Amino acid sequence: METINDFFASLSSLLWGWPMIILLLGTHIFLTFRLRCPQRKLLTGIRLSVRKDPGASGDVSQFGALATALAATIGTGNIVGVATAVALGGPGAVLWCWLTGIFGMSTKYAEGLLAVKYRVKGANGRMYGGPMYALERGLGMKWLAVLFAVFTALASFGIGCTVQANSIALLANETFGIPTWAVGLLVCVLTGIVILGGVRIIARVCTFLVPFMALIYVVGCVVILCMNASFVGPAIELIVRSAFNPEAAGGGFVGSTVMMAARYGIARGLFSNESGMGSAPIVAAAAQTRNPVRQALVSSTGTFWDTVVICALTGIVLVSSILAYPDITYADGAALTKVAFSKIPYVGAPLLTFGILTFAFSTILGWSYYGESAVDYIEGTHMNRFYRILYIVALFFGSIINLDIIWNIADCMNALMAIPNLIALLLLSGVAARETKKYLWANRLDDEMDDNETD
Repeated sequence: METINDFFASLSSLLWGWPMIILLLGTHIFLTFRLRCPQRKLLTGIRLSVRKDPGASGDVSQFGALATALAATIGTGNIVGVATAVALGGPGAVLWCWLTGIFGMSTKYAEGLLAVKYRVKGANGRMYGGPMYALERGLGMKWLAVLFAVFTALASFGIGCTVQANSIALLANETFGIPTWAVGLLVCVLTGIVILGGVRIIARVCTFLVPFMALIYVVGCVVILCMNASFVGPAIELIVRSAFNPEAAGGGFVGSTVMMAARYGIARGLFSNESGMGSAPIVAAAAQTRNPVRQALVSSTGTFWDTVVICALTGIVLVSSILAYPDITYADGAALTKVAFSKIPYVGAPLLTFGILTFAFSTILGWSYYGESAVDYIEGTHMNRFYRILYIVALFFGSIINLDIIWNIADCMNALMAIPNLIALLLLSGVAARETKKYLWANRLDDEMDDNETD
């Protein structure tokens, strides 16, 4: 097992090295210019996300699709992951993470557009879409579509299932003394109640859970920033200066370099919002929308909320806390997060615990849909119930076993998902640009998609 773990650890480091980071960030920047900066329509996307699209075909509302995607992307990485980036790359990592989110909105936009453009209606009446359908119907690459689906199904049991259950069980055990097996059973029951109902129930729960948990967490961050008010300005200045001149950070951050700040900040931003990974468009395809661009705009707001808002807030909280409390040890990302939130009297530690627990549980729900959709593409819907039961069983085992090897395998599967998806995005960028020109820049967002448009 140790040899296998070492193999996947090495493979993960290779897959998530500079070539992947450059490929992902390069795709973000390329699509930003190719699509004429759809980030400019952020407010339109936010407005559309909270509106229903009466009469449009789809399984869930646009907001339901967005909430489900956010459920999968807003996870412990938004809290502990940002802290780890700061610990390893210095305060400048926060700016690189933020910039990744800004440019990543274009990639998430293109993913959502292609998902609706190439989606199909199954025999059960459900809408199916995502990179596998774009690869097959848009590029004729059925073999690559199957590979993407396989990697997605495997990844769902890793990053979306066992590792999240493990985080919940360990945190509940450390904080409340509850046995991990008991936490595992509770997670299994709660998850089973939701996912056995299918995408509509998942979306309904996420529609309630995601805004609530995000709001509570953001309020906590704002409280800390108010407590650190005199250090917020210097913290932002330090983040910007140290992104290009790490020595400006001083102290223990002197060892950081521009390359380290960029690497850890960009990697955290990419991993947090999943832009380019190909997961979010799977649920975007189920949205009730009259044309691909409307849902593309809604999808792009997910990266804005996840990285541009939540990750940035977390970063400013952490850096301002380091300045406000020089005794904080920032070498350990998890410890840094705990110390920062513990500064809120009485409710700080419970707030952090609540944030991690709900973020992890929401990720479990979102990824269950991704994995099931991937299995549907490979084997058909007759495997749905078997997949859901297997997913629930995996949650329990994830709660009680050591997951080092699972983490490494999950990281590899996520990177392997990204490669076919990026091929689809780059080769179909002309299609995305054409649709964007037709609906967005010609002010035809209210037009219906032609019946033969995906032929």
